[in-house]
Amino acid sequence: MNNKERKELAMWAVEFAKQKGASEVAASISNSRSVEIEVREQKIEKIKESTTNGLSLNIYRDHKYSGHSTNNLNKKDLEKFITEAVEATKYLTADEFRELPDPSLYPTNLNHDLKIEDKSYSNVAPEQRVQIAKEIEQVARAQSDKIISATGGFSDDYSESVLVHSNGLVAERASTSFWAGGEVTVKDGNARPEGYHWGGSRYFNSMPTAVELGSKAAENAIRKMGQTKIASGKYDMLIENRTAGRLLYMFVRPMSARALQQKSSYLDGMQGKEIAAPVLTVIDDPLMEGGFASRLYDGQGIAARQRTMIEKGVLKEYYVDNYYGKKLGLTPNGGSTSNIRFDLGSRGFDAIVKDINKGIFVTSFNGGNSNPTTGDFSFGVSGFLVEGGQIVKPVNEMNISGNAKEFWKQLTELGNDPYQYSSILSPTLVFKDIDFSGL
Repeated sequence: MNNKERKELAMWAVEFAKQKGASEVAASISNSRSVEIEVREQKIEKIKESTTNGLSLNIYRDHKYSGHSTNNLNKKDLEKFITEAVEATKYLTADEFRELPDPSLYPTNLNHDLKIEDKSYSNVAPEQRVQIAKEIEQVARAQSDKIISATGGFSDDYSESVLVHSNGLVAERASTSFWAGGEVTVKDGNARPEGYHWGGSRYFNSMPTAVELGSKAAENAIRKMGQTKIASGKYDMLIENRTAGRLLYMFVRPMSARALQQKSSYLDGMQGKEIAAPVLTVIDDPLMEGGFASRLYDGQGIAARQRTMIEKGVLKEYYVDNYYGKKLGLTPNGGSTSNIRFDLGSRGFDAIVKDINKGIFVTSFNGGNSNPTTGDFSFGVSGFLVEGGQIVKPVNEMNISGNAKEFWKQLTELGNDPYQYSSILSPTLVFKDIDFSGL
C-alpha cells in the first residue's frame, strides 16, 4: 500500500465514522520499516528487521472522545472496527474541550521540503549495513590492547504516514534515518569502564565515517580508566555537549499546557519573567532542514513553526496542545518539542576548559530525576576533574542536587560546539559553583 492508497483509505474511514454517528474524526495510517544489525568479533550477532502498518482513529462524538488503533487494514474488517468504536464512544462522559483543532491552525504549505527523506533508501544493500558495523568494531578494537569487548552497530528506519481530519486536514509525510556506532568495554583492574559513540543522518551518504564512530567509542571508554571518587564541594561544572540535552527536560515538562492546567509546573505564571541566566536562549525549530525532529505539522495536525521558548533567560512561550490549550484559553501551538537549538557562545570546548580552575566536566548522568512541580532535582553524574585549566582524571559516583529556579541562573557560558547527532543541538554548558556530593 502506497501513501496515495493510505490517504484514500483514511478519507474513507473518516467518512464512514461520520456516517455511523461521529461528530468529528481524525484518522492516521502509517507504515514503517526498520533494520538493526550488531557485530561482535567480526561476526553478526543480531539482525532484526520489522515492518509495521496501522491505523489510528480518534473519535469525537458530541464532545465525547475515544482513541482506537488496529493493524488490520482490510476495509471489510474496518467497517466493524469503526462501527464499534463510534458506538462505544457514546457511553463516555462529555467534555466540552474535546474537539479537533480549529482548521486555521493547520499547515497551508505541505509541499515544503524539509529534506528528511532519502529517496534512495531502498538502494542500501544488506551487505553495506553489515560492512559498516564490521568496520566500526574493527576501528574500535584497534585503538587499545585494553579493550576486552567491542561491538559495531547499524540501524535505519523508513516511515511514511497520512493524517486526515474531518474538518479539512489532509496531509502526508515520509522520512528516513540512518544510525551507526560502537560500544566498547575496557579492562581497568577489577573495573570494566564502558563507552559508546553513535552518529546518524537523514541521508545514508552523509553519515559519519566508521573511523570517527569506532575511534570515538573506544576513546570514550579508555578515558574512563582510573575513575575515582573525589571530595564533596563546590565546583564549576561543564556539561558535555552530547549530554547536556538531559538537563533541558527540567524545562520541557513544566512548560507544557498539561502541567500548567494541572497545577504541576514550577513555571506557572512565569511567562515574560526570568527563569535562567541571560546567556540562555532556546529555540524550538521544527523547520530545520534535515533535522531529526523536523516536521511540517505535529501529531495533532497543528502547523509547525519556529518558536523562541526562552530568550536571554526569559520564558517566552509554553508548549500548548489542542486539548489543554482550550482548557486554559490559550491558542494551541503544538504540545511537544521538535529540534532544539541554542544561541551559541564564541568559544570551543578547549578554550573553555583553560579558564576552569576547579571544576567537574560531566559526561554522563547516571539516574536521578527532576520534579516539574517544585523544580527540585537530583542526578548522579560521572566525568572528569578539571584543575588549573587541565582535565586531570576521571571521576564517578558523584551527585548534584538543587532547584531549577536557582540552578539555571548559575549558567555562565555556552560553547560554540552544538552536538549534531540529536534533535537537541546543545553545546557545552558551563555552570558556576555547583554543589557536588562525593566522598
